[in-house]
Amino acid sequence: MVLSDEQIINFQMLYKSKFGKEISQAEACEKGIKLIRLVQLIYKPITEDEYKILQMRRQETAGS
Repeated sequence: MVLSDEQIINFQMLYKSKFGKEISQAEACEKGIKLIRLVQLIYKPITEDEYKILQMRRQETAGS
């Protein structure tokens, strides 16, 4: 995976605004790629059927 120069610059700006620290392009690229990989690993869209089951479970446990 490769980030564009624009994406790296945007990540640097976001990082500075959140943490108050400037990071190099190399560090921003590395951290950006790691963040994208983490999201890819943990994010899984659910199907409509899975969503309906989830809603039913929530209704069943809401009165508990």
